[in-house]
Amino acid sequence: MLRVALALIASVLLAGIPVSAQTSVQTGPNAFTFIAFGDMPYRDEDIEKVDRLIDAINKLKPAFTIHVGDIKSGAAPCTDADLARAIDQINTIEGPVVYTMGDNEWTDCHREIRGQKFNPRERLAKLRDLAFATPGRTLGRTPMPVESQAKLSPKHAKFVENQRFTKNRVVFIVAHVVGSNNGFEPQDPQAAVEYFERNAATVAWIADGFRVARETDARAVVVVFHANVYELRQAYPAMPRASGFLDTVNAVARGARAFGRPVLVVHGDHHVLELESFKDASMRPVPNTFRLQVPGDSLVHAVRILVDPDAPGVFGFVPLIVPENGPF
Repeated sequence: MLRVALALIASVLLAGIPVSAQTSVQTGPNAFTFIAFGDMPYRDEDIEKVDRLIDAINKLKPAFTIHVGDIKSGAAPCTDADLARAIDQINTIEGPVVYTMGDNEWTDCHREIRGQKFNPRERLAKLRDLAFATPGRTLGRTPMPVESQAKLSPKHAKFVENQRFTKNRVVFIVAHVVGSNNGFEPQDPQAAVEYFERNAATVAWIADGFRVARETDARAVVVVFHANVYELRQAYPAMPRASGFLDTVNAVARGARAFGRPVLVVHGDHHVLELESFKDASMRPVPNTFRLQVPGDSLVHAVRILVDPDAPGVFGFVPLIVPENGPF
C-alpha cells in the first residue's frame, strides 16, 4: 500500500504541481525535513539534470541533504578528475550534504573503461581524500559537524566515511555499505581483506549508533548506506552466508528490535523508488521499520523525508520531482 500511495503522489506532482508546492506541511515544533538522492549522474547529459535537481533542493532549504552514493555510473571512468567533478557538483548544494560512498566510485573501478582501469583500494583511498578530507564535517556549501568513527575509535581510524549525528532526538547512522556484494569477492584476496576489515567497522558502528539512540532516549533512528542489501536473489527465503550484506542486515535488525521505536533505512543502488518494511536475514519484516530506496540512474529525482519526532510514526515521504528531468 505504501508503494501505491507514493505512486499516486508522484502522478499528482508530475501533472504539473511545482516543486515549491511541496513546502507546506503541517508538523510539530520539533519537525524538520531532509532530502535523499543518489545514483546519479550516470551520463554526461544527466549532469545538467542533477544541476536542476540541486536547484530544487536549494529552493526547499532542507535541514540537510543525504547523497546515498554512486556519484557516477559503473561505465564511466574512475579518474581523479571524474571523481572530483562529481564531488564539486555535490558541493553546490547550499546546505550540509551527508555523503556515503557507492560501488561505482571505487569497488567497480577494476573494470577497463576507455583503456583505463584502477585498483579499487587505491580509488577508495583517493575518495576518502576528496570527500572526507576533514573527518567530522559534511560536504555542501554550509557543512555541519558530525561524529566520525575515525575520531571516536582509534581501532577504526581509517573509516572517516562512517558518520553519526543527532537532529531533534533522531539519531542518524551513516555506514559504508556498497553494492556489488559490498565489495566481497572471495576470489580476490586483497578485496576480501578490505571487506572483512570494513565490514567489522560497519557492524560496530551500527551497533554503537543504536546504543546511543537507546541511551539518549531518541525518538527514532535513520540508517543510511548505499547498497540494496537484498541484491542477491536465491531460491530459498533467507540470505546466503556468501552475501556481503548479511552482517549489515543482522546488525540493523538486531538494533531496531532492541530500540523498539521507528527506524528508517535509506539507500540507493537499484534506482527505483521503494518503500516497505526493512526485512531481516530470513526475509521477515522487522517491526517499526521502513526501508526507503531512492530513485536514480535515468530517474533524476529525489525524495523529501518529513521528520516529526513528536508524531507516532515520525516519518513521512514526498517525492521531489523535477518535471524537466523527465519521467519518474
